[in-house]
Amino acid sequence: MVDFVGAGCGAPDLITLRGQRLLSNADVIIYAGSLVNPQLLSCARKDCEIYNSALMHLDEVIEVMKKAESEGKNTVRLHTGDPSVYGAIREQMDRLDELGIAYNVTPGVSSFCGAAAALRAEYTLPDVSQTVILTRMAGRTPVPEKESIESLAAHRATMVIFLSTGMLDELSKRLIAGGYSSDTPAAIVYKATWEDEKVIRCTVGELAESAEKNGITKTALITVGDFLGDSYQLSKLYDKAFETEFRKADKT
Repeated sequence: MVDFVGAGCGAPDLITLRGQRLLSNADVIIYAGSLVNPQLLSCARKDCEIYNSALMHLDEVIEVMKKAESEGKNTVRLHTGDPSVYGAIREQMDRLDELGIAYNVTPGVSSFCGAAAALRAEYTLPDVSQTVILTRMAGRTPVPEKESIESLAAHRATMVIFLSTGMLDELSKRLIAGGYSSDTPAAIVYKATWEDEKVIRCTVGELAESAEKNGITKTALITVGDFLGDSYQLSKLYDKAFETEFRKADKT
């Protein structure tokens, strides 16, 4: 059996109980290099085989899984955050399907959730934004043309931008071209929930300057939108005059 496990966004105690149990019982662990907190590997048994996938290509990863399966061993593929977001797990699962190797997926706390916690923010504020767009800039790996930063920015929804810290000057220009004003609130969250977490609040126009000033070149999320501002409406859910299935409206 192969278990894809979300390691969480940084702090070792943010892995799920299931994920920790799988790690503790694994015969083989393949972890996603510097993106996974190495403290999590202390859960592993002393006789566990541990591989750093940052040093491996896909064929090598699959070969380790295949060998472990042939030896009746349990493998944990430990991915950063939640494996469904930029985890490149589909290609691994397809290969395992071809080989007839069974696998499960254990979700984790994504870094975009960790970033919101670091910001003490809510992405979905009434009358501000009810939509969260997770995306990234095109780099060595392209993005579909229909998902350009400009086209997504046109919605003026909350945006969380991955894998783009080295392109912030261009990102700012594209966000503004798409519809955000240069003074739209933004934030750079470096290594959310790690011990060396850093939060820099700025505006869309100040992204590149703020990152340079703080020496941030990678391992950060960019958040953009008026959810970072101070103006919003209270929710209907807890409005005393709002009736729900579980609570009568209080008209007093």
